[in-house]
Amino acid sequence: MKLSKITSGVLISLALLSSYSALAKVITVEIPVIEKEMVIDNAGTKHDMWTYGGTIPGPVVRVTEGDIVDFTLLNKKGNKQSHSMDFHAAIVDVLDEFEGIRPGKSKSFKFEAKYPGVFIYHCGASSMSEHISRGMYGVIIVDPKEGYTKDFPKPDREYVIVEGDLFENDATPTEMTNNEKLEGVLINGKQFHYDPVHDQNASLVLESKPGERVRFYYVNAKINENAAFHAIAGIWDRVWDNGNPKNVRYGLQTIDVAPAHGVIADLVSPANRPTNNAIVDHRMKSALKGAITILMNKEDADPKLGRNGNLVIR
Repeated sequence: MKLSKITSGVLISLALLSSYSALAKVITVEIPVIEKEMVIDNAGTKHDMWTYGGTIPGPVVRVTEGDIVDFTLLNKKGNKQSHSMDFHAAIVDVLDEFEGIRPGKSKSFKFEAKYPGVFIYHCGASSMSEHISRGMYGVIIVDPKEGYTKDFPKPDREYVIVEGDLFENDATPTEMTNNEKLEGVLINGKQFHYDPVHDQNASLVLESKPGERVRFYYVNAKINENAAFHAIAGIWDRVWDNGNPKNVRYGLQTIDVAPAHGVIADLVSPANRPTNNAIVDHRMKSALKGAITILMNKEDADPKLGRNGNLVIR
């Protein structure tokens, strides 16, 4: 059996592979590297960025614990830089699977998704600071093989939020590593991406209905600084460190998330009234430079947002 889907130049397919397990599913993922100018705020400002699949973050890869990921990276011929792929969900050889490839080349490898959770993927080519900071990161979600349980309930909506650095366009790799010329903070590729409260040019927000369980797959893609993930006017009902259902905590106000780390966090709004939350990095220097997201909890919430794979709102 084999199922395939192509979206924005990214190929993801499903098959059976007997060499790993009689019931092992193989998810085939092909992602091209595209170096291009990208809009990095709601006013249309552009920076020179490097991307997986032409977006920041790159495409969400979603598999189930025990699946085999059959991955190919395509470094397009017109690019100028060598690039690589480092899946934090993979247990492989850094000098083999994660090696850099020149423009016009491709790299393929397989790995088993052994642990459930939410993991970053990113470019590891030199300088890693520059490659990550120019947008070369994304998320792989590994769903638990047992599915939803009492301790890991099914959400009503799901959103991916990736927080990243924005350095000045002429910043050198050394300046990036030293956190110099830091211009702002990106949420899913833009400053104040979903925040019309602080940015009059913003046109998007996240939505849910009152009382719904909203699940956030959050990854900190900043290269140097932790993030303080907080829901203003809310409390995280449940939090799973690294997204693993075994790592559950309850009733948290703020979650400290290290660079290149992730969490799954659930927020449940009051069921008897419309409300709003601001999802922020509570380090004010990050929040006020772009890391604020508005979640509107209202009866007429768009039924398509946060559902059926629509996890990254663009």
